[in-house]
Amino acid sequence: MQRVSRQLIDEFRNRSDVDIFTHTINVSGKTVPFQTTGFLLKSLLTLSKKVRQCDADIILFSSMVTASLAWFLCKKIDVPMVTINHGRDVTLEVSIYQNFLPRVFSALDGVISVSRATRQECVKRGMDPNKGVALANGFNLETMKNLPAKESSRLSLHKKFNIPLQNKKMLLTVGRKVKRKGHEWFIRNVLPKVTREVVYVTIGDGPELENAEQAANESKDENIFLLGRQPDEVLQQAYAAADLFIMPNIPVSGDMEGFGIVLLEANMAQTPAVASDLEGIKDVISQGKNGYKVPVKDAEKFAAKINEVLNDNLEHLSGQTRSYVEDEFSWNRVAGQYVDFLCKIRDSYTSNKSKN
Repeated sequence: MQRVSRQLIDEFRNRSDVDIFTHTINVSGKTVPFQTTGFLLKSLLTLSKKVRQCDADIILFSSMVTASLAWFLCKKIDVPMVTINHGRDVTLEVSIYQNFLPRVFSALDGVISVSRATRQECVKRGMDPNKGVALANGFNLETMKNLPAKESSRLSLHKKFNIPLQNKKMLLTVGRKVKRKGHEWFIRNVLPKVTREVVYVTIGDGPELENAEQAANESKDENIFLLGRQPDEVLQQAYAAADLFIMPNIPVSGDMEGFGIVLLEANMAQTPAVASDLEGIKDVISQGKNGYKVPVKDAEKFAAKINEVLNDNLEHLSGQTRSYVEDEFSWNRVAGQYVDFLCKIRDSYTSNKSKN
């Protein structure tokens, strides 16, 4: 959420039709709850004054967490308030938080969800459907434009981790090892059904790493490499070296894939994806353009699609993934959609105010 917020701010600053005044904090590590609480309390006391000083037309919160301020400030601030939400900031299973969300939605004038699935979760929690729109995350194309070459990346991964890539296709998954990512399910149920000679590599740590490692050990498949957390250099080499990006998400109560930015990172390396047709992933993959979506937890169809792409149309699909991301998810395009929606909310708010 922080990364999306920073990139959106940068894009707004580059536009001639937007003046942006920021009120932000970067948080990380074990003190995140304390830093966030302090920021919210400070914002509660100072935001209304800052809005007046800036003569702001609209407030845009970067997540449902910061948007919680709207309920406390809606009678103190005479400008419309809009939030972006990302998925888990909507579905987080904390009863007090869930009970409070309908009040937050009622206080907001507009809601931007990063996917249709996230928007639907908002509606389930009391958001007026007319307030909300689904707009994709933008993607910073510059961060992935200088990737290493495929063959040198494969050689580097072989040297660093002893991954046997010669004459084998590489399947890659990137993301935290949490239940919804489906790492363990994929290793146990899908990988044994893949008929091509493949190596499966994952990057990322998390609470489910041990279960994934156990599944890999029990499979006795020597072509599974769970690399854990890695620096950006290794991550970019993995994107460049991979033949297919795999996102085998499974449904988990209280958690969801709001968007799936790693899919776009892989696409920028000309690596197409095969992924579960679930939640925010639905809005990232366009069937046959940058990858394929397969039915959730259908191991047979998941493996069959991997086999099909590797055997038949990998080269054609790989050749078009990057241009698809550049056309559909550039921040310039997405920020324009944001501005259009924010102007609509501002004009509606002004019109209703003049009538009253």
